[in-house]
Amino acid sequence: MIEKMKMVYVVSSLSRKKEMLDGLEKLGVLHIAEKKGAVHAVTEKFTELSRLTASLAEYLPDKKEQKNRPAKPLLQGEEFEKFYGEVKGAVERKAALEQELSVLHAEIERVSPWGDITSEDLELLKDRKYDLYFYRVPASTYAALAADEERQVIHLKDIKKEVLIASIGTLPPEFGASEFNLPEKGAKELAAAEADCQAGIDKSVETLKEAALHMDSFNAAMLVAQNEANYSSASQTAGSDDRFVWLSGYVPEADVDEFKASAAENGWAYAIESVDADDEKIPTKLKFGKVSGLIEPLYNILGILPGYRESDISMWFLLFFTLFFAMILGDGAYGVLILIGTIGYVAKTKKKNTTTYLLFVLSFATIVWGAITGTWFGLESAMKVPFLKSLVIPSMASYPEYFNVSASTQQNMIMKFSFSVGAIQMCLGSLISVKKKISEKNLSWLADLGWLIAIVSLYMLCLNLVIGEKITMTPVAVGVGVAFAMVVLFGGMSPDKTFGQGLKSGLSDIFTVFLDTISCFGNIMSYIRLFAVGMAGLAISQSFDGIAAGFGGPLVIVGALVFFIGHALNIVMCFLSVVVHGVRLNVLEFSGQVGLEWTGIPYEPFKKNKKVIK
Repeated sequence: MIEKMKMVYVVSSLSRKKEMLDGLEKLGVLHIAEKKGAVHAVTEKFTELSRLTASLAEYLPDKKEQKNRPAKPLLQGEEFEKFYGEVKGAVERKAALEQELSVLHAEIERVSPWGDITSEDLELLKDRKYDLYFYRVPASTYAALAADEERQVIHLKDIKKEVLIASIGTLPPEFGASEFNLPEKGAKELAAAEADCQAGIDKSVETLKEAALHMDSFNAAMLVAQNEANYSSASQTAGSDDRFVWLSGYVPEADVDEFKASAAENGWAYAIESVDADDEKIPTKLKFGKVSGLIEPLYNILGILPGYRESDISMWFLLFFTLFFAMILGDGAYGVLILIGTIGYVAKTKKKNTTTYLLFVLSFATIVWGAITGTWFGLESAMKVPFLKSLVIPSMASYPEYFNVSASTQQNMIMKFSFSVGAIQMCLGSLISVKKKISEKNLSWLADLGWLIAIVSLYMLCLNLVIGEKITMTPVAVGVGVAFAMVVLFGGMSPDKTFGQGLKSGLSDIFTVFLDTISCFGNIMSYIRLFAVGMAGLAISQSFDGIAAGFGGPLVIVGALVFFIGHALNIVMCFLSVVVHGVRLNVLEFSGQVGLEWTGIPYEPFKKNKKVIK
């Protein structure tokens, strides 16, 4: 459920600005409207801490080593600031030394073929009017230079197909010679500088390894800095004149009484009103139920949130996503592995949260789907186990020959099931939109009803075209025609338009509606991906099973490795398919039918956070 919001204006005397901000922060229910940025120095501190903490994460000891180390005391105040300065200096020194080391490496690589030579070595020769220049030339060019009596060149060294030479005087450009500029430091000096740089880097690394053990102190400092940034932003946002200071924002309707009580206690003046109908900056606060809340981790991962005036489809999203997940993984044994892994994680960490409960639900659903299709690691031999065979629905069996069902009948059944799920989900989307628009007295609900009729008609057409199911085409054509007319006539209606204006708007979009009708047919057809991806996963399983079975005798261990690695890869690919296909069907096809665009602004009340929000 999307919680209703109220627009709230808070006013206090200018002299009590800090008290007002402190009180609102403690209350923690006001989402500030049009928040301004915090003071630069405050945000810069948080940014620096974030960057430094990310750098230190590279130097954390492994988990086993961390367990054997005693916890470091939390550093705060001046003690932390001093330590922070030292660590920041170590990071900067390390970065500077690494850059210097890179330059030295390049210089050593350039100089090494020429030996330990510097510009100082040639000062004496220059004093005696011997002006030497050094070049790298192809062997053929050197031969020409050596034969040229006008050129005085000295052969120094052969390097692959090139020759290092010294020349008295410069060589003309036509020889294509690459001149060598003498270094300020010789090879020995460069090697010594390189060693010094590496020693400095190693020392900095040791400092950072020790600093990484104080990660809790850095995380605590980051939290303080982030809360200071939020407070500074609220302070900057607050309007004021010579006498008063004020803030405006949104408060959930359920928290209005708590806000009023706090206002009375703190002596704030306030005004509360309903949000404007055209306000597009109202935040969305989703209130999940015990079951629908299981989808919250997926929402967070995908970064999606319905808009304030959009429909909340959390429960339906969870139900269909669970079904899609089970059909795409498609293997009961994979569900068992996910279940065992989740139980192991909970047993080890002693943590039960929404994510683990979601994994339990998804694993059970996968086990059920694997059971009714008879798919266990893709092994045909599983059907020789009476118990597993008794769980199978014959017309949906992965190995239909064990149930006297033809392969084509089984495939048609799974495809029909996929199309049926798609039609049901899209019809449900239309009904949700109809219900919402009726409550808003929006006559365009008739257009959504038209889409529902179109979905049913096009679903029947899909069955006829794809699996050859006998359908009387006249009702299908009539249904599509009636639906098209309803969408054209009522699609442009809205509460702020007269009937004539809405009719004119709908008729002007007649070509768009035609294209959308074709798109609707494509959307229903797209649910065949549930069948196709599930079958692909089964085929991959069977392939690895066949390869593994080919290793017998002493090579049975190799066969076992092929079996486990192959199925591990298949599970990973199935998870990717869930993201690509299972999520898409909910976020695009279903949501599009609901009229949901996921335009929500997260509800972020002004309060002290208990952990860093990234």
